[in-house]
Amino acid sequence: MKLEIINTIKEYDKIIIHRHVRPDPDAYGSQCGLAEILKASFPEKEIYVVGASDPSLEFLYTMDEITDDQYENALVIVCDTANQARVSDQRYTKGEKLIKIDHHPNEDPYGDLLWVDTTASSVSEMIYELYTEGKEHGLKLSKKAVELIYAGIVGDTGRFLFPSTSPKTFHYASELVSEGVEYTKLYNELYKTKHNVAKLSGYVLQNFSVNTEGAASMKLSKELLEEYEVTSSEASQLVGMLGNIEGVKTWVFFVEEEDQIRVRLRSKEIVINGLARKFNGGGHPLAAGASIYSWDEADEVIAQLTELCK
Repeated sequence: MKLEIINTIKEYDKIIIHRHVRPDPDAYGSQCGLAEILKASFPEKEIYVVGASDPSLEFLYTMDEITDDQYENALVIVCDTANQARVSDQRYTKGEKLIKIDHHPNEDPYGDLLWVDTTASSVSEMIYELYTEGKEHGLKLSKKAVELIYAGIVGDTGRFLFPSTSPKTFHYASELVSEGVEYTKLYNELYKTKHNVAKLSGYVLQNFSVNTEGAASMKLSKELLEEYEVTSSEASQLVGMLGNIEGVKTWVFFVEEEDQIRVRLRSKEIVINGLARKFNGGGHPLAAGASIYSWDEADEVIAQLTELCK
């Protein structure tokens, strides 16, 4: 499949790369890292990256603004997006051919070509693997691509702490570091915390709930976010905090937005993506997301999470 993707890329003069809404470092790393590889390898081709930006990640890359007619005769590649509803910029269907590259469970198998590897720590890891496969077929790695791919791997592995981290992940990371990644500078940017977010993290540590079964939860209302002047995207960055609390097996963050309540589910060992699917979501076995529309539903999520802990 990797060679088929490389050969397909060679067939097109114009390539447009998408990723998911509310991007994280792996979304940026895989999408923009792939773009940088293709720009270095095929300077004659038109390569674009599209989707809504996230201010906290704009230091990594700047998105392109393109018109609808630029999709004509274009190859579209969607990175790190499990289902079609979550593709940022829904024009992704307007191209001539569509490729899906992802590491989430393949519950929505869209596209003409699909490369899905649920064992990969990140899609950024997959993009590096695509490069290693394609070195003999003309693929080149720029310094910017190295930085982006490394950032994506670091972000989706939680700095190599999550169970998805494999010996292969460390091997690829080592090769990327040998290419000259300024990882201290990169870490400083990725994990830089604004004062208001730091203060909200203090509130979370003082007010989270955990029951005797080991299910922890935190509810962040719109009013609370306004009080701390924190966006829902910034608040979601704090979801990992509860995993360090003694006795916590699984945990959930509820972040209220204008039209829904975002549900961030995490777990140390218990599989929770099945629960996410019950509430309009999905994701990885130990890290998933969902959407609900009332605080009563939030209590139901906590109840079902508690049953899983039992």
